[in-house]
Amino acid sequence: MLVIDDDAVACEFLQEALSLDGYEVKAYTSAKEALKQDLSRYDLLMSDIRMPEMDGLQFLGEVHKKWPDLPVILMTAYGSLETTMEAISLGAWDYISKPFSPEDCRSIVKKVLEVRELREKRLKLDLSETDKGQELLGSSAPMVEFYKQIARVADASASVLIEGESGTGKELTARSLHNMSSRRDKPFVVVHCGAIPDNLLESELFGYEKGAFTGASHQHVGLLESAEGGTVFLDEITEMSTALQGKFLRFMQNGEIRKIGSHEVHHVAVRVVAAANKNIDQEVDAGRFRLDLLYRFIVRLRVPPLRERKDDIPLLIESMLKKFGYANVRISVEAMELLMSYDWPGNVREMENMLQQTLLLSPFAVILPENLPVRFQQQQELVKSDASYELSPLEIAERDKILQTLQATLWNQSKAAQILDIDRKTLRLKIRRYGLVSGKNPSLKNP
Repeated sequence: MLVIDDDAVACEFLQEALSLDGYEVKAYTSAKEALKQDLSRYDLLMSDIRMPEMDGLQFLGEVHKKWPDLPVILMTAYGSLETTMEAISLGAWDYISKPFSPEDCRSIVKKVLEVRELREKRLKLDLSETDKGQELLGSSAPMVEFYKQIARVADASASVLIEGESGTGKELTARSLHNMSSRRDKPFVVVHCGAIPDNLLESELFGYEKGAFTGASHQHVGLLESAEGGTVFLDEITEMSTALQGKFLRFMQNGEIRKIGSHEVHHVAVRVVAAANKNIDQEVDAGRFRLDLLYRFIVRLRVPPLRERKDDIPLLIESMLKKFGYANVRISVEAMELLMSYDWPGNVREMENMLQQTLLLSPFAVILPENLPVRFQQQQELVKSDASYELSPLEIAERDKILQTLQATLWNQSKAAQILDIDRKTLRLKIRRYGLVSGKNPSLKNP
């Protein structure tokens, strides 16, 4: 990595601190000299802000012109809210105020490098033609942790159960597991258990011989056999009958299948990934799902619902606009505030539906609050009513500082909370309390 600080002592301090974790650190006391190098060979840059000739903000701007994906952490002993907000708006990955301890420095570097590694792993997914444009998106803390879990189990052969609410992206998670594994060049077969009648699901999974039943005019290869060497994804596995669960349990135990109407047994090597949008433990307690089958799933992953990762909403909206062919359409700040305040019970699927509806009914260059569906107008009125009480001078000052920070960070609540030195839950409570998610933000003047 590369550090830039006009103070040679500070450079030496950073080199010593980061070398403890095995990093190879190059130092420059001039940002202009650093820009003469090929910075693409570095994993991370750390730069002071206050420097002669070229300050850290100018340096950051030049770096992002040539190497837009290169992480930059800015440092300063002259921290101010305005400087911090400008640094983040220019693309700084993180920000640290001097003086800081070696532990603080190493911690922030580790965090930034982990996020970068996870982003690169997602970008390197060898998606098929039908999967292009369909990937898990998000850089919020819950999603970063979720990516780590996927990366840890992707290349194992262990069976995986993906749990989560409807619309969270369970099938995309299964595809990510497949595409990040050594099976990526083999078939990925999807079985929608809830969409196939149970009497047909068995024949679809295991196949059948000619004449096995009325209408079986030819031999049929089952979906398990067709996924040989790859991954079979069973969506809504809780919809499978307990009788069929017993037969599938035997397959998971020994990897053997027998077509309906046949006495021959074949061994099939596939990885089993399943998804459930019901509480599977409750299904077991109710006798609708076999406990011994549940035990065959070695790993259980939970996809975070959208309400737990609201910081990802702007990124998701931007991606969907491009996907639908509306890359030039912009969401107004007021409309984005409403989208951020909504709890999204239908998760990402509901967001896609909402955005398509809005784009079709309101073909404008900028989407305003009044262009959103009715439920968002109701949300707007609810927030207004919550924020109607009179504020004290101290509350007004706090509200104005929070609003300025949110606007400067483009409503990235994670970054705003970091600048304000509060946790995100507290920030969200204050946003709601002060009515900052209403269609019209309060004036920054004392009422």
